[in-house]
Amino acid sequence: MKRNWRKLAASVSLLTVALVCSQSGLAADTPNFVLLMGDDHGWSETGYNGHPHLKTPVLDEMAKTGLQFDRFYAGHPTCSPTRGSFLTGRHPNRYGTFEPGYSIRPEEITIAHLLSSAGYRCAHFGKWHLGPVKAASPTNPREMGFQEYLSHDNFYEMNPIFSRNGQKPKEYPGEGSEVTIDETIKFIHNAKELDKPFLAVVWFGSPHEPYSGLEKDLALYADLPESYAKRTVRLTSMKTGRPTTRPLRDVLQERYAEITAMDRSIGTLRDYLKKSGLRENTMVFYCGDNGSPPSTDRVTTPFREDKASVYEGGIRVPGVIEWPSRIKKPSRTQVPAVTSDLLPTLCELVGVDVPERPIDGISLVEVLDGTMTERPKPIGFWQYDTQNIRGQTPLPEPYIDPKLQEGTTPLVKYLQGKLTRSFNNFEQPPIKPADFTGPRSFVHNRYKLVIDGEGNGMEVPELYDLVEDPAESKNIAESNIELTQKLTKELRDWQESVLNSVTGNDYPN
Repeated sequence: MKRNWRKLAASVSLLTVALVCSQSGLAADTPNFVLLMGDDHGWSETGYNGHPHLKTPVLDEMAKTGLQFDRFYAGHPTCSPTRGSFLTGRHPNRYGTFEPGYSIRPEEITIAHLLSSAGYRCAHFGKWHLGPVKAASPTNPREMGFQEYLSHDNFYEMNPIFSRNGQKPKEYPGEGSEVTIDETIKFIHNAKELDKPFLAVVWFGSPHEPYSGLEKDLALYADLPESYAKRTVRLTSMKTGRPTTRPLRDVLQERYAEITAMDRSIGTLRDYLKKSGLRENTMVFYCGDNGSPPSTDRVTTPFREDKASVYEGGIRVPGVIEWPSRIKKPSRTQVPAVTSDLLPTLCELVGVDVPERPIDGISLVEVLDGTMTERPKPIGFWQYDTQNIRGQTPLPEPYIDPKLQEGTTPLVKYLQGKLTRSFNNFEQPPIKPADFTGPRSFVHNRYKLVIDGEGNGMEVPELYDLVEDPAESKNIAESNIELTQKLTKELRDWQESVLNSVTGNDYPN
């Protein structure tokens, strides 16, 4: 359609990257990367973070022997935007990925673009959710830099239906996480046979609702407290695909079974890496894409709010890295880190320059090496008020042809009256004051500024000391006026930069 010139501009930029990388060459000890992410998996839902019921022995072992982040954050309180930050190093509002179901833009440069140009084999497995995965989509994983993919437009359950490299969707029998890892291992094996370093981005469908589990995993949670049976939660029915109300104990039994199956699958991957001689020089990373959803009924979380909130419960997630040749001793860090940090971190590790456009993340190499004790710049979180788009008549012009935004991989859950996921992205109209609204927060080491955190239009700043008060229960803004004003101005300046990006000013003319 009309985007050809923009795609060409992005291709020229990537060609420049490729030329630089081809001149530098790859060292014999070039690291491999496996970047794993759970779906709706909040901070408290791991054994190593003290969960009273969950069994996650593999993640617990990774935290025990590798690098554990006490304060790792998803780039956004919801999934599609976080996935964009994971790949680009940029806040998702910069390219109009405002909420679930908003696609990425074709001109974005991802870690897969950069590492592919540096000689890596790059593949994506599992949930994509940044646009359709069909071949015609300008934002499918291959268009976004991955040479191979086996992916779903959205989340998936047992017997997942994936598209391989844009082909017609096909069912892959088995438990969802196990199928995803089995395919990942095949890719890694082939990369090893080709003597190529690899990047595998693996985004599980678990533990997103609706829930299901293998009998052996369900049996582990058959004795959850009786008090949970007296509470009910609202979620999607596996039978009808529509909302239903169920006892909390039954829901948690299935959710915990999914998490345990995912954990076991990560163990399968680790075992393969060890047997194949790849484990020492492969960085294995795991995080969640946002906080736990309300359907968990806040059974264990110590934080305020849940998924879709800029308070800690919506954005703080598990974060661990295992890399034996680099992380030789178990370590734990209080330095705040976020999914946007992945791109600059991998770029530094491989020796590739980050793209010449605003990057919100920082390199975590000094955290890996234990030499960073404070983060050099804040982390911004912002739920853009999409009513600024939906409230316009007519709607802004679509950024991508709507036909190309229609998904094809089937869902269990009805979305907009159908069992597939379609996507949006819009041309940004001229910026107006209302575009700065929406819940937002700014994490600066121990302090956190929150504005309109409840989403009720109240713009009164809140300030929290996350070291003393991780539950965000005591607003200390009035007793720290100077710091509150400083962070408020920095947040506003950052928003101006983000809005400058969403108008398309970051892309070559």
